[in-house]
Amino acid sequence: MSIRRLPEHLVNRIAAGEVVERPASALKELVENAIDAGATRIAVRLGGGGTDLVEVTDDGCGMTPPDMALALERHATSKLPDEAIEAVSTLGFRGEALPSIASVARLTLESRPRGAEGWARVVDNGVLVSEGPAAIPPGTRVRVEALFERVPARRKFLRSARSEFAACIDVVKRLAMARPDIGFSVEHDGRRAFGVSAGESLPDRVAALTDRGLVENGVGIDFVREGIGLGGIAGLPTFNRGIADHQYLFVNGRPVKDRLLIGAIRGAYAEMMPRDRHAVVALFLDVPPDAVDVNVHPAKTEVRFRDPALVRGLIVSGLRRALDEAGHRSQRAPETAMAAWQSEPIAPTPSPHLWGEGRGEGQWEAPRPAYTLNDRRPSFTPPPQARAEPAYAPPPETSDYPLGVARGQVAKTYIVAESRDGLILVDQHAAHERLVLERMRKAMASGGVASQALLLPEVIELDESACDRLEARAAELSEFGLDLDRFGPRAMLVRGVPALLGQGDVTGLVTDLADELAAFDEALSLRERLDHVAATMACHGSVRAGRVLSVAEMNALLREMEVTPHSGQCNHGRPTWVKLAHGDIEKLFGRK
Repeated sequence: MSIRRLPEHLVNRIAAGEVVERPASALKELVENAIDAGATRIAVRLGGGGTDLVEVTDDGCGMTPPDMALALERHATSKLPDEAIEAVSTLGFRGEALPSIASVARLTLESRPRGAEGWARVVDNGVLVSEGPAAIPPGTRVRVEALFERVPARRKFLRSARSEFAACIDVVKRLAMARPDIGFSVEHDGRRAFGVSAGESLPDRVAALTDRGLVENGVGIDFVREGIGLGGIAGLPTFNRGIADHQYLFVNGRPVKDRLLIGAIRGAYAEMMPRDRHAVVALFLDVPPDAVDVNVHPAKTEVRFRDPALVRGLIVSGLRRALDEAGHRSQRAPETAMAAWQSEPIAPTPSPHLWGEGRGEGQWEAPRPAYTLNDRRPSFTPPPQARAEPAYAPPPETSDYPLGVARGQVAKTYIVAESRDGLILVDQHAAHERLVLERMRKAMASGGVASQALLLPEVIELDESACDRLEARAAELSEFGLDLDRFGPRAMLVRGVPALLGQGDVTGLVTDLADELAAFDEALSLRERLDHVAATMACHGSVRAGRVLSVAEMNALLREMEVTPHSGQCNHGRPTWVKLAHGDIEKLFGRK
């Protein structure tokens, strides 16, 4: 078969396969065009999840009739005044979107520049069917109907209307997040889906489009390194999600989904979050145009950095610095947790019956007396008494400390503290676990963790592969204060343990370390692997649940938490403390 030049309509349909994958792809291109046109308000209407209708209306600069005709031709654009494609600053630049969409749907393009008349062009699957004057306010309106109706091979691969609508919403949210100066609204099948006003601050816009709780449970980011800026907002490690659908990444205002950036986020939150949880972040990278290539994907959702290591290090450092400044902050108790506190119903006191039910007439039974304060029978059990300690000095003022002053201990696990504006509950094991880890990290940065020699070396029996892993990492583990040697094919000899851990379960510690090395030996870098090792050691060296603490010990733990980074969450990402504000307590008792 000889080589032939493909006809224009077929070229457009092939291009549509790259650019218009689903309704959300078409919507993305249209909204980007509206943003590039200088719009301050963008309204989106959808029907059938976007399969039946996608309409985008903006108040941008508009187009003249000759420009509208050019816009429907391939590779015609106003966004590249010269050939410097590497310096492009707009969201779109290829000039393929409108002709590609028009080749697989019915497209109506209406536009009017300010001070001129409106004009409309209708293209049905690549064929111009009509054009003429249009009554339209200044701006542009693009209406896409019956997407892929004449391309059944493509239409049958679309998902349900609900799934396609969710993809459309995600596209608009990402674009709206990047431009808080623009107002957006979305309507689906006549119902308003969401809307945001123009002129919002970046944190408010991000919170409005992700989770309102992000403002109270997030930290701002403002970090610059070697001409690259990083801004945005990052959720606390305890404010997380089960999937990574709340991670929004932008490069020069362009929403992207980049593996390098996602990996950097995961690295920044390492040891502060469970492995099956994901951070809530919105990161905005400002990169010089010559340091990033945006022309590597047909839909422009991926980018390529000239120095990826620099960008990854910038994100990890910027996120960790912001989280360090958060200090001991933790996620506020959600409303669902408050709902679990319920008033205990008071059982009605049964009235005494002189005549027993079910007895024969005339059979009298004396009523059982209720327990009274002067009951002295041996079977009577007095109510449990709270533990108290003599106060040799006046208790400190609650207003002096963010985490308050210890008032007691519940279930030998939770510290109850009173602060200036509420009640604080602390998980003593989780909190001390984080403190021990941060001490170990600080000691590592200063040259290594001190080791405490065992009076009698302990032999730990393991399988041979576990012993091989530990032996290969013996030098690294010694930096953490764990001194061990091989003791035959299936045993390890422990000569010393980290002094920070004190007396603990040496067998459990070594066994868990062997498992950690097996799970992460190949997947993580050396530093990340050592962080996992440090976290495992800290878990074994922390105060256990079930241990009775004195008031002085509880207050010492609270004071150290207040000055320790990341103390709001344990090494596994769970919160170490929660707070009930005075208002929340009043609600529980019906005072509010």
